[in-house]
Amino acid sequence: RESISSMITASFNFINSIIGSGIIGMLYFSCLFYSLCYVCLMADYSIVLLIKGGNLSGSNSYQSLVQSTFGFPGYLILSVLQFLYPFIAMISYNITTGDTLTKVFQRIPGVGPDHILAERHFVILLSTFLFTLPLSLYRNIEKLGKVSFLSMVLTLTILIIVMIRAATLGPQILPTENAWTFAKWNAIQAVGVMSFAFICHHNSFLIYGSLKEPTLAKWSRVTHISVTSALIISAAFAVAGYTTFTGRTQGDIFENYCRDDNLATFGRFCFGLSIITTFPLECFVTREVISNLVCSRNLSNAEHVAVTMLIVAVCTSLSLAYDCLGVVLELNGALSATPLIFIIPSGCFLRLSSGRWFQGENLIASILIIIGFFVMITGLILTALYPQDCSHGVEMFYSSMTNLTKNNLYV
Repeated sequence: RESISSMITASFNFINSIIGSGIIGMLYFSCLFYSLCYVCLMADYSIVLLIKGGNLSGSNSYQSLVQSTFGFPGYLILSVLQFLYPFIAMISYNITTGDTLTKVFQRIPGVGPDHILAERHFVILLSTFLFTLPLSLYRNIEKLGKVSFLSMVLTLTILIIVMIRAATLGPQILPTENAWTFAKWNAIQAVGVMSFAFICHHNSFLIYGSLKEPTLAKWSRVTHISVTSALIISAAFAVAGYTTFTGRTQGDIFENYCRDDNLATFGRFCFGLSIITTFPLECFVTREVISNLVCSRNLSNAEHVAVTMLIVAVCTSLSLAYDCLGVVLELNGALSATPLIFIIPSGCFLRLSSGRWFQGENLIASILIIIGFFVMITGLILTALYPQDCSHGVEMFYSSMTNLTKNNLYV
């Protein structure tokens, strides 16, 4: 019974780690469902591959696995990537919190655009001091299982809201030109965002270690259940959101909904709370990287508090200075998520396994490496040359259209 309970808790933590702001940022979905499935399949395979590599090398962390296969240079590169991904993710979570909760507070009578609760900087600071910092101070990731379950419930609630709006608001907004083109020239940027949404490798060893009597068979079940659940939720989000707004879809889809839409306001509240509960999982990883790289030991209680406060403070400062979510998702997907998903786990497995690179599982690992380098290089170039437009805080034109009746908007 304890074993089943630990698997359920691990699954909740794993799904919560996968489903963060990435599901809201599936802005390039446009008929790319097959790409989403491929990214999901490759992510699932590489997660299991990662733990297989750990078992082959006797490693109990991502960092020790890479160090045993590629030495200190590999360890250093991984540490930087493993720190950057969750750190940039936390920045995106704060940006999302500021975007969503300010609009929620403005629906309170007496709170106008000039009120302090409508100021994104104040809201980010408030949520940091009241929620994300206290939750991030936990030392045991298993204690976040109930919080992760709450985040899942909130995510499903948001999905229902987005689907309702697809049915009531979508038919009244004309699709953009070439909205249903099968694959656009910048589709690689979409793969980067999908990679961001599905990366959980940086948490894998932490969650694997939280299992009672961890085995590869148990881990495979947890991985398949978690990744498949995330795929279903992400695909439903992307389809419902994109069919509503087509080419006008923002990096944060809640930027598309009208400010006086009560149902969307409730969705913003749920999403803001969901993001707040996901933030600590990423903080766990950044703190562990610092602990292993700088201290090479477990942190004392005082060091634990100091490092956590430093991470949260720097992350919060950067999120106060920058407010465009789409570019953050693209950059993190191409720069950090792609190597962590495709390249490094496959490279470690190839170094540890017997046989030639084109035999059995080695061939699949080799293909993942090639795909990873292609997506990373192409995605970074496209993000630099063609960054996503950000209409942060701008009310969309259709919000004032007379044909959007109150019966349709405020069901």
